[in-house]
Amino acid sequence: MAGLESSETLVAAVVPHVVFAAYPGFTALDLVGPHEVLARTPATCSIAAARLAPVSSDRGLTLMPHLAFADCSEVDVLVVPGGPGQTAAMEDAELLAFLRSSAQRASIVAGVCTGVLLLAAAGPARGRRASTHWLATEELARLGGVPTGERLTRDGTLYTCAGVSAGIDLAIVLARDLFGAEEARRITLAMEYDPTPPFDVGSVRKASPSLIEALRATSRFHGAGRSAGCV
Repeated sequence: MAGLESSETLVAAVVPHVVFAAYPGFTALDLVGPHEVLARTPATCSIAAARLAPVSSDRGLTLMPHLAFADCSEVDVLVVPGGPGQTAAMEDAELLAFLRSSAQRASIVAGVCTGVLLLAAAGPARGRRASTHWLATEELARLGGVPTGERLTRDGTLYTCAGVSAGIDLAIVLARDLFGAEEARRITLAMEYDPTPPFDVGSVRKASPSLIEALRATSRFHGAGRSAGCV
């Protein structure tokens, strides 16, 4: 966990507004996982999107945003999920402008999975150490980020993590840094967050070469997956 071992509380005596940026084709757990954690804190949590209309994830989960980008003036913590829709979102000028302006106002900017690529495209992750999905590390470097290969990375006020499930870990770290370690411990126990995966292959450090190559072959960042839109 690069730079995440310990930290002083960043926001004191203030109820922070955590804003989750939603766009078509986001991965549900990238947003819902961190939201589940941070909504258990004293923070105010809102989902923002281009319009006040349902936004669908890549797997068909539909969310109704609380705010339109144009009406979201107060952002203390910005959380950006990834997902297959990130590819098209890289050309979404309205989304990128929202990320750029929100990052300038926020005390903390956080990217989950390939949401970190959007932060690189918008500017906040350029030239900074960051984590992302293992299949997207080369793309992050191409966009000007500095991939660490870690599950979690903090570079100043930029918090980033690896793929999908890592967003829960990241949000627990954010809860710690915003509200203290005891609050983060309380949430961890309340959620019974004690992973024991049935198949301990959830990292390239643990998976077999054949499994890694099979996923790489279907990735939108490598090989045939470029046209398939897979992670």
